[in-house]
Amino acid sequence: MMNHPHSSHIGTTNVKEEIGKLDRIRISGIGLIAYAFMAVLLIIAISTKTLPNTMIGAIFALVLMGHVFYYLGAHLPIFRSYLGGGSVFTILLTAILVATNVMPKYVVTTASGFINGMDFLGLYIVSLIASSLFKMDRKMLLKAAVRFLPVAFISMALTAVVIGIVGIIIGVGFNYAILYIAMPIMAGGVGAGIVPLSGIYAHAMGVGSAGILSKLFPTVILGNLLAIISAGLISRIFKDSKGNGHGEILRGEREEAAAAEEIKPDYVQLGVGLIIAVMFFMIGTMLNKVFPGINAYAFIILSIVLTKAFGLLPKYYEDSVIMFGQVIVKNMTHALLAGVGLSLLDMHVLLAALSWQFVVLCLVSIVAISLISATLGKLFGLYPVEAAITAGLANNSMGGTGNVAVLAASERMNLIAFAQMGNRIGGALILVVAGILVTFMK
Repeated sequence: MMNHPHSSHIGTTNVKEEIGKLDRIRISGIGLIAYAFMAVLLIIAISTKTLPNTMIGAIFALVLMGHVFYYLGAHLPIFRSYLGGGSVFTILLTAILVATNVMPKYVVTTASGFINGMDFLGLYIVSLIASSLFKMDRKMLLKAAVRFLPVAFISMALTAVVIGIVGIIIGVGFNYAILYIAMPIMAGGVGAGIVPLSGIYAHAMGVGSAGILSKLFPTVILGNLLAIISAGLISRIFKDSKGNGHGEILRGEREEAAAAEEIKPDYVQLGVGLIIAVMFFMIGTMLNKVFPGINAYAFIILSIVLTKAFGLLPKYYEDSVIMFGQVIVKNMTHALLAGVGLSLLDMHVLLAALSWQFVVLCLVSIVAISLISATLGKLFGLYPVEAAITAGLANNSMGGTGNVAVLAASERMNLIAFAQMGNRIGGALILVVAGILVTFMK
C-alpha cells in the first residue's frame, strides 16, 4: 500500500489552520491559544499557592479573570441585553467564587491589597478623571459642570423624599427609609460614605458604629448592583433616542466634541502622563489634609478643572495625560471590575439583608433618581440619558469603584469626572445633612 508523500503535509496544514482560527478569537487583544495557556498557568498558581502576594500576582490574576469574565458577559444573551453585560457578569461571578469558597482567601487578600491597600483604584480614577477632563473643550467643560451639579444635587434631594414617602406606604416608616436607605445609598460608597456615616449615627444614638455599619453595608451593595444593571439597560433601551448623547453630556455640542483630533500614543509621553496624573492626586491629597472635611477627589477635580479653564497646562502635557488615561482604561478596567467582585461585594451580607421592603426601597431609589435626573438634565440642557447615568445612577453607586462599573456597563467611561463630581461632592453633602437629620429621626 503506497503512502501519499503529501498526506502528512495536508494534515499539518489543517491543524495549523484550526489553530489559526482559534487564535483569531481575541479576548481583549489576546488570542485564544495564548489566553488558554495563561489561564492554565493561573489555575496552577492558585491551586499550588504559588501566586505571589504582590502587585505582579494581583495583576496577573485580575487581568486574566477580568478579561475572560467580561468577554463572557458581553456575549451571553441575557446579561448582554438586560443585566449590564460584561461589567455586572464580572463583578457577580467573582463575588460568587468568593462566597462559595471556590476562590481561596489568599487570592482575595492579594486582590484587595492591590486594589485598596496599594491604591491602584486611586491611580485608575485620577488617570481617568484627568484624561476625560483634559480631552474636553474648555468652554464646554465649564458649561457642562455648571449645569451638571444642580441636576445631581436636586436629584439626590428629591429622591430621598420619594424614598421616605414609599417607606411610609410599605410600613417601615419615613425615618428608617431616609436613614438606612436614602442616606447610605447616596453617601458616596464605603470608605468616604457609610464608614463616616455610621460614626455620625453612632455618636447621635449612643451605640457602637460596627452594628450600624452592618445595617448600612447591604444598602450600598444592592444599590450599587442595581445601578450598574440600570445603566446598561438605559444605554441600550434608549440607544436610538434623541435624548442619548452617546457619551457627550451637553446638548448641542456633539459636533464640536467629535471634531477633536485623535492623539497617537508616544512612549515617552505615556510616562509624562503618568506623573502629571499622580501630581494632581498629590495636590488633592495635600489639600484634603488641610481641609479634612472636603474629600480629596473634590480637590483633584477642582484643581484639574481650574488648570483646564485657565489654560495653565501646555498641550504637550494635556496630551500626555490623555494618552496615559486611555492606556489605563483600555487595559485595566476589566481587572478593576474583577477586583471589586473579589474584595468588595459580599454576597453573604447582601443575601442576609434581602427583605421585600429593603429590595423595594432600593429599587425605588434607582428608578426615582434615574427619572428625576433625566428630567432635570433635559431642563438644564444636558442629554437625559447621560444625566440619568452620571447625575443619577452614579450617585447610587459604591463610590469610585461603583462609578467605574456604572460607566463601563453603559460604555461612557469618558464621563468619569462628572460621575465623581456628583458622587464625591454630593456624598459629602449627604454626610452633613445626615448629621442634622439623625438628631431628629433617631
